Amino acid sequence: MNWILILVVVIIVILIIAIIALYNGLVKSRNKVKNAWAQIDVQLNRRADLIPNLVETVKGYASHEKTIFDDVTKARSGLMNANTVKDINEANNTLSGTLKTLFAVAENYPDLKANQNFKELQKQLAETEDKIAYARQFYNDTVYMYNNKCQTFPSSIFASAFGFKEADFFETAGEARSVPKVEF
Repeated sequence: MNWILILVVVIIVILIIAIIALYNGLVKSRNKVKNAWAQIDVQLNRRADLIPNLVETVKGYASHEKTIFDDVTKARSGLMNANTVKDINEANNTLSGTLKTLFAVAENYPDLKANQNFKELQKQLAETEDKIAYARQFYNDTVYMYNNKCQTFPSSIFASAFGFKEADFFETAGEARSVPKVEF
């Protein structure tokens, strides 16, 4: 009789440890997703901070391209005002498209391309874009692992019971992948 009681206690302890481990794993995964998102946010803010300097530098050479500057400014503002992953994703894609157009315009101004300020800003922006791409990849990998925990058995039971919701991936819209068309 004692060995049955000991076996039941051992099974209960093992179940409690398993539940705690599953819950802690979900919490750690959710926190990794939040951390990964914060890293993307840092890089997006860095890019947004560089853009006004870039725009002002290009403006000096291409003053008749007012609509492009307005579009970049609006897109930057949209990114700064976005709050959800989906809104930030859309605003980021819009800004990426307008920046492509801005750089396409800059290609038509040899003096601008030779300008040291422009070169430095373009280099910093390119480095930031690389960091954004890396942070986006890391975020999506983290979301993938977290969502798997939320969807697979037995952790899916605890995920739904404790209110763990799937995270959104950071995706590039189809139009953000296209090459901008610049005409004079």
